[in-house]
This record gives sequence, C-alpha cells and structure tokens, in this order.
Amino acid sequence: MSQDEPDLDAAYGLKTPDDSKRLYAAWAKTYDAGFAARMDYCLPERVVQAFVERRPRGPVLDIGAGTGLVGTHLAAAGFGPVDGVDISQEMLDVAAERGVYRRLFTGDMTARLDVADGSYLSIVSSGTFTTGHIGPAALGEVLRVAAPGAQIAISVSKAHFEAAGFAAKFAELEGRIRDLELKTVRIYGDRAEGDHALDEGYVALFEKR
Repeated sequence: MSQDEPDLDAAYGLKTPDDSKRLYAAWAKTYDAGFAARMDYCLPERVVQAFVERRPRGPVLDIGAGTGLVGTHLAAAGFGPVDGVDISQEMLDVAAERGVYRRLFTGDMTARLDVADGSYLSIVSSGTFTTGHIGPAALGEVLRVAAPGAQIAISVSKAHFEAAGFAAKFAELEGRIRDLELKTVRIYGDRAEGDHALDEGYVALFEKR
C-alpha cells in the first residue's frame, strides 16, 4: 500500500457525504488491486450468495456499487438487469468498465435518490451500511425505492449492528418488512492480515411488505 492510498481506518473515520466523495475519488483506481486483493475482500461475493438464496428478481439496485464487485457476482449468477448507485462518480467509472450494469448513477442515501417509488424488485448492498458510511436511517429510503414484495439484502458489520442503531431500526421497521434473517459472514478471506482480518458482518435478508 502506498503512503497516500486510503485504508480501512480512513473509511471507518468518514463523517460526511463530502468526506466519502473525497476518499473514494482518491481510492477508486487502486481499490480492487490494492485493498480488495490485499485483504482478500470476499464480502461482496458472500452477500450475493446469501441474496440469491432468496430468489430475487430484476430489476436489481446495487446500493453503494463502488467498483462493481457486487454487480460482477450478480452477473455471474445470472441475475439482472442491475443498476448501481454510489456517492462517488470515480468509483462508478471503474464499475462501468465491467460492463455488467444497465445503469450507473450517483446518489446520496442520506438524502433522496433520483428514483421513483417502488422502482426495484430487488435491492442489494455490500459494505455500505456501516460506521462512516450510511446509517440505519437510510433504510427508509431503501424501502421507498423497493417494490412491494422486493427481496433485500444488506450487509452490516457485526461491530456496528447494535452500537450504530441498526438492531433498533430493524425492530422499528417490523410492520414494513417480513422474513428478516441475519446471516453471519466473514468480511475477509483466509489471506487477509491485520487488525480487521477476522471481522464478521451480518447479511440482513428481508422482504418489503
């Protein structure tokens, strides 16, 4: 890792949407070959594996699409069409090179997406709902753009699930969702090193009522 390349500590330390834009603009070109390869970052694959067990239907929205790791795994599993949204245009430029998305657009989940109510039959998100990125309040926006009956899969770090208010928010949403399942997954693979190597997350799987 170069001295100037962002890292996990920088990502977890984000405070505002503008902070996210600056960090991921700087990280976009090296993210896959640097961080993702070095940390054996397998969360996107494991989120998609859990997601497809719920038999999702397209169109699918990938929230926090980044460089397109989730979209690549969805395409390999035969699911689509897939649209991707991210706060960083630079990350989406990398995702576009993969050729697996129908549409890519910038958006801030802490505000309101330029998406009509009920537009998507499935929604997936990996590595975005966590400290320094998007908090539990944004689950309301997820449900707004999801169609009734939509299958949804969202990863949340175990370390932040209670402390950041995700557990309380899911309890609050009980009347708007059903079949909630929290599936534990490793965030990184066996080649990962460092303080975060053994980090785990939940994949929250649920359906919009």
